[in-house]
Amino acid sequence: MTKPPAGPPAGRALSARLRTAKGRSPQSQRWLERQLNDPYVQAAKAAGWRSRAAFKLVELDEKFRLLKPGGRVVDLGCAPGGWTQVAVRKVGDRGRVVGLDLLPVDPVPGATILQGDFQDQAAERAVEAALGGQADLVLSDMAPNTTGHAATDHLRIMALAELALDFALRVLAPGGGFVAKVFQGGSERAFLDTLKARFATVRHAKPPASRKDSAELYVVATGFRP
Repeated sequence: MTKPPAGPPAGRALSARLRTAKGRSPQSQRWLERQLNDPYVQAAKAAGWRSRAAFKLVELDEKFRLLKPGGRVVDLGCAPGGWTQVAVRKVGDRGRVVGLDLLPVDPVPGATILQGDFQDQAAERAVEAALGGQADLVLSDMAPNTTGHAATDHLRIMALAELALDFALRVLAPGGGFVAKVFQGGSERAFLDTLKARFATVRHAKPPASRKDSAELYVVATGFRP
């Protein structure tokens, strides 16, 4: 893994903050300052990743060995393409990676990028056709727009995770894996019960690249049992 470099010198960050503060809302300014001082943002640029989130998948893969040479991978909600880039690099030339998103996404060399709703049968058929068979791994880094109300945000992200799981159960090959973002507080009982019934191993993880003040966690399920 490419180690994130140290944060920018304090003087440089302060200078950037002063130059860009005019005309920005306090919320936008805080976001900008966090980006300027985030070592993972800098490391992502240096490594050619489209987002700092790429390191989350790199770290999850290092821990759970999810991405294998020659594997077939689906990345749901793939924009802007960071996870798709990681998957392509890990599965190599013999693998196949399909990214799907409601929004248009710039092409990712080595991957097939589709635009559509993964809940639509047509999109699902297009994914299966691009894979040339069943998937070995389904990834979902999807998250809804947050409201600031913890209970509401939890329900929204769990709804997305459940829809992603429904998709995974239809397209995964025996022994395959599933990764989805959830929020702290754990996964809902029914969701976990389904995972435990259909996968050999189910775990939660918070990769180091996930910001400490973020409530996000990832559920990692391996050993799919059709």
